Amino acid sequence: MAGVFDKQYGSDLLKNPIYLTALVVVVLGLGYLTAQGGMVSGIGIMAMPFLITYLYFIFMIPRIGIVTIYILNFVAIGLARYVKGVPLGLSIDGNFILIYAALFFSNFFKKVPWKNAKNDLVLLAVIWYGYALFQLVNPEAVSRVAWFYAMRGVSLYMLFCVPLIFILFNTKQDLEQFLKIWAIMSILGTMKGIMQKFMGVDAWEQAWLDAGSASTHILFGKLRVFSFYSDAGQFGAAQGQAGVVFLILALGEKHSKKIKALYYTAAILGLYGLMISGTRGAMAVPVMGFAIYIVLKKNIKVMILGGLLGLSVIVFFKYTTILQSNYSVARMRTAFNPTEDASYQVRRANQQKLAGYMASRPFGGGIGSAGNWGLRFTPNSFLANTPTDSWYVMIWAEQGVIGLVLHLFILFYILLKSIYLIMFKIKDDEIHGIMCALTSGYFGIMVASYGNGVLGQMPTGIIIYTSMAFLFLGPKLEQDKINAANNKKEMEAIGV
Repeated sequence: MAGVFDKQYGSDLLKNPIYLTALVVVVLGLGYLTAQGGMVSGIGIMAMPFLITYLYFIFMIPRIGIVTIYILNFVAIGLARYVKGVPLGLSIDGNFILIYAALFFSNFFKKVPWKNAKNDLVLLAVIWYGYALFQLVNPEAVSRVAWFYAMRGVSLYMLFCVPLIFILFNTKQDLEQFLKIWAIMSILGTMKGIMQKFMGVDAWEQAWLDAGSASTHILFGKLRVFSFYSDAGQFGAAQGQAGVVFLILALGEKHSKKIKALYYTAAILGLYGLMISGTRGAMAVPVMGFAIYIVLKKNIKVMILGGLLGLSVIVFFKYTTILQSNYSVARMRTAFNPTEDASYQVRRANQQKLAGYMASRPFGGGIGSAGNWGLRFTPNSFLANTPTDSWYVMIWAEQGVIGLVLHLFILFYILLKSIYLIMFKIKDDEIHGIMCALTSGYFGIMVASYGNGVLGQMPTGIIIYTSMAFLFLGPKLEQDKINAANNKKEMEAIGV
């Protein structure tokens, strides 16, 4: 027993005046920094041990960084309403840089498999970012600072994300992990949206509305639910994409009961989240997403049933007044009668104004010159004061007709190649079903981006860029599955 009482513990170091003095100095120093820097400084100091631990793990296992990005991708913008003075949006950029640094150093004594990223999709990402770099010397550009902020969602995240998937996150297990994170975060997003709808917004969200967002998020006294997303438009489109993707996955036969339950929950809540967002343009996501799924299935019965269901939806919204007293249904119904909608007429007028301005500007007015970034950095310019509303109109305004054509070419090339792989190359039912789901969600967002600026915004942007990579990885995933099955048979044959 004496040995136990004689044993030295860490707290015994405080008996030494040197260690005690050092501890007091550190505590006082941290207290002073907190007092000077306020809450943000205090939170930063408390977070330091966790950050150091995270850095250690990300350099040991770089894939952890990708998982972190998927989570931050959903919550970073929402957290910014609660934590002021911290550029949480840049945490995505920081994590991408950390992953590439970790990838380099963790493979210091062996070759990084860069060859995995040698394909046409990565080339397209490089070309698109190259055009964004060219915009720095666009004579019409009025703010290089705005370019730095705006180009991230437009092209940088695609350049960062796509190669990483091919190099580091390229197995069926990785794809399943991505889908689970997406499903869980989408469920949480709708749950938060339900709280806003039925319990009201909290003080921080109310402050955000009072700062100017109420003009677009409170219509006729009704809240357009935005959850922890950047706005209601992004929330509606993202939840519509989740509804399409996870309903298609849930209908597949190759999932466990738990996974099916997760996917069904994400699908149902996703479509409900779309409804309560009040985002009419987001209706294009399920309508067009399910439409292309019907084509991809190449099944006459599915085509007939899907066509009848789609026709029923159109008839319900366009030619009936059923449930018109429900605000969400009434607002969705206006999406099927755009020419009678005042906001549609305003959008058309704005596009006509832009057409005259853009006629002599084939390279556009510079990335970051329109929308929120334009209002922030160049508030007196023409583009900043002409709403673009649409993602494609924004690309056109900022990067000109040349940029718009290049962007559309890239998007349609990816879509058409994905369709080709699904219809003629991939035979495995499970992989085929997942690829169909991702393509349907991708196409739905492509169409919805005509009415709303959603494609490159968080969380949709990184979800789309990841989907692109996995769509091109479809044949590899199928071959990996075949190889695994053959190896299993060989092991069983020799009795192992």
